[in-house]
Amino acid sequence: MLFKQKKDHAGRGCGGNRILITITVVGSAGPLRFVVDEKETVATVIEIALKSYAREGRLPVLGTKFNDFILYSPIAGTEALSPREMIGSFGVRNFMLCKKARRQVEIKRKNSGSWKSWFNKSLGLNSKLLTIQKY
Repeated sequence: MLFKQKKDHAGRGCGGNRILITITVVGSAGPLRFVVDEKETVATVIEIALKSYAREGRLPVLGTKFNDFILYSPIAGTEALSPREMIGSFGVRNFMLCKKARRQVEIKRKNSGSWKSWFNKSLGLNSKLLTIQKY
C-alpha cells in the first residue's frame, strides 16, 4: 500500500477533523493560532484561547473566566456565537474574542452609595428639587 493509515488517537476530542483556527483578541498585538477538533464547542474554544493567551504572557491580562467572553465570526456579523455550537459548523477559521460588556445599570449601582441615589440620578432628579417638593 502506498498510503499510510491514520492512527486512532484515543481520548483526543470527538474524533472529528482537526482544524487550524485564528482568534483575534481585542486589544492584543496579534492573533492566536491553534488546532482544535471541529466538533469542539465554542465555549471550549474560548477556554483554550484564554489558556493559550495566558501561557504566552500576552497583554492586556484577560483572566480565565470563559463565561466573561464572547466569540464572533465574520459571517455572523454583530451577533455572538452560541457557546453550545460546534466551532466547525460555521465554515470559517477566523474569529474575534471580546470581553462581554457589563450592563450600564450594574456599573452605576456599584458606584453609587444607595439605590435611592442611583434611582434619582437615573431619572435626572436633583436632591434639592425633591426637598422643595416635600414642603
